[in-house]
Amino acid sequence: MNTATPAVEPPVGGTVALIASILPSLGPGERRVAEECVRAPQEVALLSVGDLAARTATSSATVVRACQTLGFKGFQHLRLLLLRDAGAAHAAAAEHAAGPAPAHRVAALFARAADELRDAPGSLDLEAFERAADAIAHAPRVLVVGNGGSAPAAQMVALRLLVSGRSCEAPVDAVTQQLTGTLLSPADVCLAVSDSGMNAVTLHAVDSAVAAGATVVGVTGYARSRLGRAATHTLVVGASYGSWETGSVTGNLAQILLLSALQIAVSERTAASADAGRRARDAVLGLVADDDEDGPAEL
Repeated sequence: MNTATPAVEPPVGGTVALIASILPSLGPGERRVAEECVRAPQEVALLSVGDLAARTATSSATVVRACQTLGFKGFQHLRLLLLRDAGAAHAAAAEHAAGPAPAHRVAALFARAADELRDAPGSLDLEAFERAADAIAHAPRVLVVGNGGSAPAAQMVALRLLVSGRSCEAPVDAVTQQLTGTLLSPADVCLAVSDSGMNAVTLHAVDSAVAAGATVVGVTGYARSRLGRAATHTLVVGASYGSWETGSVTGNLAQILLLSALQIAVSERTAASADAGRRARDAVLGLVADDDEDGPAEL
């Protein structure tokens, strides 16, 4: 079970993503400190401990404790990381300013999403990612579960795994998910996808897999969610805390990109399945070709 805050420093631009992934698990005072860091990171980087305490109606001790709970050595460590990220953001903004601004809202949305996605892996434990890829690649049986808003991403990665030659099961029915979880063995893997980490239907299947002794790979936006605590390997990316207020649209996109990267990593470890993957792709292309030649397929 994974409960520890990542000990490594986030990559450049990833400090806010790391804070957002842990924020919901904090107590009220520490949460206000974290919320301010997410809301105005460049301003927080220029504050003292006392200034941040006053701004968040907490105490200096609460600010320091919040920083340590988030995995930083203290407030000065956090400030240095925020200053580092602010410098990188300023350089990126200057580069963007040199080019023409997007002329349409669609282009502007894509540009903003690209900027946000660049920083999204800041909450990801890369060592856990590699261990998860190893487990999925070598498991006799892989169960993929995801429900609600995470269901499309779960079905997408299941299809990609199948087409690349890694057999897996991805039932869409909640009862079937849970029953399949109970039938896993300790050598098997349950890949569970839940942005919130709190989807009750997904967690029922996860609990069944845990009880069966299987390895659980959890893909979520929040490190200390129920899924994050239950998973053997927790992959955290795409925390969307406050997304309704900020207009962020990248939570699910980051999740899909992470799952795609995971599928590629698994494929690299299963070279023996390459022929099966090619046969699957050829079969799909053959069906498409048949439809083109003979007209629409009958339902």
